[in-house]
Amino acid sequence: MALIPLRMQVMRMIAQCGNYSTLLQRSMAYKSAISLETLYPNSSLKLSTPSFTPNPNEKFSGYIPMEKLEIKYSASSGPGGQNVNKVHTKVDLRFKLSEADWIPAEIRDKMIELHSNKLTKEGYLILRSDVTRTQQLNLADCLQKLRNMIRDAAVTKREPTPETEERIRQRQLKASRLRVAVKREDALRRAQRRAPTVVDL
Repeated sequence: MALIPLRMQVMRMIAQCGNYSTLLQRSMAYKSAISLETLYPNSSLKLSTPSFTPNPNEKFSGYIPMEKLEIKYSASSGPGGQNVNKVHTKVDLRFKLSEADWIPAEIRDKMIELHSNKLTKEGYLILRSDVTRTQQLNLADCLQKLRNMIRDAAVTKREPTPETEERIRQRQLKASRLRVAVKREDALRRAQRRAPTVVDL
């Protein structure tokens, strides 16, 4: 027991040399031999979600705050054999669309209009995915579906000009006339292939 203070002094002297400073800074809990701290002892990597500030000039930047979504996992009915019976890989993502303040108001109203048949009675928008055998990929698939829905609602369709509408009408009229002419030619060709009757003679 008397050697413990001496041992600590020796370790502090070694640490002052700079060779094992990172070793002494670690906690005394068990660390795996392939942990990030072991592989990269001098790295400043922080395993946390980085802070994100959306650009106010963009309608939708693609950022989705995960803490404002309700995500549940369940057993999948898709391919995977025994894996789907043991691992809950199906992802159920839902949130209340009317209270999603991270979506711009105009886009949110457009989404309510476009996807009213997908909303529950409480106003929740539900997205599900079980296309893969892993939770992470199914969750990524749900998030991509949500991004596509938001971006589709953010696109404003331009109203065609009167000249464009008239051009489209003329094309449709020309196509219908051509279709009638082709049908008449086919009918005449079929009539010519028939054998002559008594009336024709």
